[in-house]
Parts: sequence; structure tokens; C-alpha cells
Amino acid sequence: MTYTGKVEVGGAADVHTLSQLTITKVAVGAMNNNAYLLRCNATGDQVLIDAAAEPERLVELIGPDGLDAVVTTHRHGDHWGALEAVVAATGATTMAGEYDFGSIPVPTDVELAEGDAVVVGDCSLRVIHLVGHTPGSIVLVYDDPDGHPHAFTGDCLFPGGVGKTATPEDFTSLFNGVSNKLFGTLPDETWIYPGHGHDTSLGSERPALAEWKARGW
Repeated sequence: MTYTGKVEVGGAADVHTLSQLTITKVAVGAMNNNAYLLRCNATGDQVLIDAAAEPERLVELIGPDGLDAVVTTHRHGDHWGALEAVVAATGATTMAGEYDFGSIPVPTDVELAEGDAVVVGDCSLRVIHLVGHTPGSIVLVYDDPDGHPHAFTGDCLFPGGVGKTATPEDFTSLFNGVSNKLFGTLPDETWIYPGHGHDTSLGSERPALAEWKARGW
């Protein structure tokens, strides 16, 4: 079956199988959060992005092969609501951005900075730091050696715009970061996996950048 990235809370997960990495997307919780389970096809190692809610479902998704790490994209509570329970069940290492981890009540084992790598078996994702939605939001980019990049953007980029910001200054910071670090360096084919809702691509969103900047959100 073809991956679409369209999932619903209480519904089935959707699986995106790449040559070296398998990405399983599931929607959980009252705020329709996306959680992404990454599995190295060669080693079976697994990493979860955002243990947002419904820990029992996430642990079931992880299965008997265990979990190496949980990466929290930013400090907002709807993205770590199940973190404590998932870590207790799996013993996974916790990772979060170096400027947000102090606001996450579950202790962070690894503080992630711009340019750091998150390793999933034989695969690696690089960390991009974006300021605006929160001070320490991070995006993870997997450069598929047999295809195009895949970016897990948390609440920094969605279909139709950047994430919510509290002030014009925060919007400018986030918009400039997304424009320069994502649109400015990655190809249009880059697949975007957001923290809520459906997936998109940079090419689908690029024509609207001027509109986003003008409207200020």
C-alpha cells in the first residue's frame, strides 16, 4: 500500500518504508499529535519522535524489539505527555533540544544542538535548531541515500504555514529559520512530517512563502 501520512486518532498507523529506514506514523491524544517510530531496516534499532500521548498504544507500536531513544521536538506538553510512561516501559534514552529540555519534566539524557546527529542503527538524522515556536525547537532531517530528504518538523512547519508564535519577533525568527535552514538548503522533494495533521513537501509549500511572510503567521 502507498504511504499517505493521513492518520487519525484511534485509527491505524501508516508505514513509510524506505530502503534503509522504516517510518511508522500514528496520531494520538486530544490534540491530534503525531508520533513517529523510526526503525533501521538493517539492525532493527528503533527511535521514537515525540511520545505525545496514549503510552499504551505507543508501547504496543514499539513492540518486543525495544526502543533505543525518544526524541522530543520541543517543550510543549502535548509532545511529551506519554514520555515518562514510555521511558519506564522501555528504558529508552531521552533526547531534546538544548534550549528546551529544562522545561520538560522528564529528565533529558542527551541535549541536542544544531548539527548533532540522532542515530537509528545504521541511519542518522541531523538536528536543525529553530527559534520562534519555542526557544529550543528542533527539526530532524534524514538524508535518504537512495532518495530525497525526510524532515520531522515538530510544530515549526505544517501544510499551510509555520507553527504558532506569540509575538511578531517570534514569527520573524521562525519564518526566517524555516526559510533559510529548510527551504534554503533542502530540495522541493523533501517530505515533511509535522507534529500534527497531514504530511506535505517543501515543493508544495514553497509558492506560499511570500504570503506567509506578508500575513505574519
